[in-house]
Parts: sequence; C-alpha cells; structure tokens
Amino acid sequence: MIDYIKGTITELNPAYVVVECNGIGYSINISLNTYAELDKAATCKILVHEAIREDAHLLFGFFSENERDLFRQLITVSGVGAGTARMMLSSIRPPELREAIIGGDVGILKAVKGIGLKTAQRIIVDLKDKIGKHVGSGEIIAFSDNTAREESLSALVMLGFARNSAAKVIDNLLREDKSLQVEEIVRRALKLL
Repeated sequence: MIDYIKGTITELNPAYVVVECNGIGYSINISLNTYAELDKAATCKILVHEAIREDAHLLFGFFSENERDLFRQLITVSGVGAGTARMMLSSIRPPELREAIIGGDVGILKAVKGIGLKTAQRIIVDLKDKIGKHVGSGEIIAFSDNTAREESLSALVMLGFARNSAAKVIDNLLREDKSLQVEEIVRRALKLL
C-alpha cells in the first residue's frame, strides 16, 4: 500500500493533482479542501488512500491525516463509495462534517449531491460512535485524537478481542486521560479486557 507521495506538483485542479516522484507522475483524486491547501505550492507530501478495483487502481489524496481518516470512515458506510466520500469532503469542511455526524444533523449531510435521507441517516448511525460518544447525560464527547482511538481499537480487534467491548474500554481510558498514545492505550486496555 502507498501511504504518501512526496514530489513536484506538475498539474493541479479542483478534482485531481499530478505529483511527479522519481520520474513517475501520479494522478491523485483530491477534495476541494486539499486543493485549497495545495494551491500555489510547487512541491507537496500528499497522504494517499488506494482504491483497487477490478477495472481501475485509483489514488485519493489528502493534505491532512484527519481528512484521510474521515474519508476512510465514510467509505465503511454501506452505500458510500470513494467518489461520494470525496464529494462530501469537497462540500463540507472536515471539522463541520464531523460535527454534523456527531450532532445527528441529517440536513447538512443531505445537502451534499448524491446523499439522500437514508444514506445520511446510515452515515450518522454507523459513524457517530466512531467520531464521538453519547453519554447517558446527553453530553457528546468528541475525542481530540480519534486516530489513537481507532488505531488502538484496530490493534485490539486484530488481537482477537470483541470490537464493542474493546471500544468501551478504550473510550473509558480516553475519558480519564485524552492525551494517551496508542501504545499506552493498548497496554492499559489489555489489563482491563
């Protein structure tokens, strides 16, 4: 898998960027947010998500890790493909999109071309717990470092623990100390599971 490509920008438009690296030009699909960040830059390091299909090998590029993480979460939702996820990230800035999902704001999601009521509701149901957590009091907790949470959860699932119980333990640990790094989260979770 390609994690990132670093090189010279030879072509840039709102839909894609061509990055030349060691004599090879990579055509990478991007969102408007990434386009705005790359505008007027001569070189870049672009984070990549590879989509390998039977008929095509596509690269999707992101300026920030947060945007790539949100893209990867969106494509896990049934009915949301890579093109739709890119359209969402082009229509709504990533922090606003996260807030809409956490807050259950169907209207903001439905405003994106290609997203209907059922898809918007499915996105909220599937991703609300990954992006934030409802607590009994109705308060929403959004973990500032969702990457650490997701990596820890992924590690525990690969070790054979049930996803739901691992997620609960991780959420409790992060409620106590939001600054925990992945290694420490996994270490503490292993003692509690």
